[in-house]
Amino acid sequence: MRVSLLGPWFQFALLSLCACTIPAHTQAPSVTLTPTEVVAGSPELIRVAAPADATLEGEWLGQKLAFFWSQDRQAWYALAGVDVEAAVGTSSLRITATLMGTGGSTPTPNQIDLSRSIEIHAAHYRTGTLTVPPKFVEPPAKESARIKAEVELKEKVFAASAPEPLWSGDFRAPVYAAPTDSFGTRRTFNGHLASVHKGMDFRAPPGTVVRAGNSGVVVLARPLYFEGNCVVIDHGLGLYTLSMHLSRIDVHEGQRVTKGQRVGLSGATGRVTGPHLHWAVRWQNAYLDPAKLLGMDLDSVR
Repeated sequence: MRVSLLGPWFQFALLSLCACTIPAHTQAPSVTLTPTEVVAGSPELIRVAAPADATLEGEWLGQKLAFFWSQDRQAWYALAGVDVEAAVGTSSLRITATLMGTGGSTPTPNQIDLSRSIEIHAAHYRTGTLTVPPKFVEPPAKESARIKAEVELKEKVFAASAPEPLWSGDFRAPVYAAPTDSFGTRRTFNGHLASVHKGMDFRAPPGTVVRAGNSGVVVLARPLYFEGNCVVIDHGLGLYTLSMHLSRIDVHEGQRVTKGQRVGLSGATGRVTGPHLHWAVRWQNAYLDPAKLLGMDLDSVR
């Protein structure tokens, strides 16, 4: 019979030494998307199971991903999405996680590639025809300078989102009124101007109170040529909501608002065929389906 020459104390010391060299991050990082089926116009919650001290970088559909840590869920999240006019097919979601190793006196970074292919499916939206005043189809020459200035203003507004999430929990509808299924509708104006409807319309009578869908900062609150009286709220990390065609604006640019706070009254200003609220959701350069955002469970994330 072979007898071990190593005493119990030495065996315990050896086991302790081995345990000290095992990396603290024993669970490999992983990526999940919600919803799992990605369609054009869909907001997506990207979850990365990685430790709190990890450094994450990501890019999808030409846009940078900005992750935030959820203490409750012990994971990293990014709220992103696919534009309503995005091409269907395979896209590349690129994510890298840098973890700090524990071996030796000086920790060394360990970079893990979490990239994967994401299939984007077609969303089946309706088609429609509208008649509006001719000036909104072919604006008078005297309005060209104004329209150009407003385009530049909006580009500036959408380029300076807060570097952290300002929203908290689920998003709520901006009005107590019936929504339509108008998002994504391919419209023809006066028979010859084609466009894609990039928001949700609510059948809101004039003077209906319009509220913030979530907390954030008002980054635009003024009349615009096409949008009419318009309020844009920055919810952080490239996510915005837009309320258009208001009869009155009750907030000012730079103002912090909370979820459910009154921002104005519905109306029929700008390019409209009648009173209603047009509510849009934008992430980076992508316009997303508001109905899908309202249906997402975000209470458990932050």
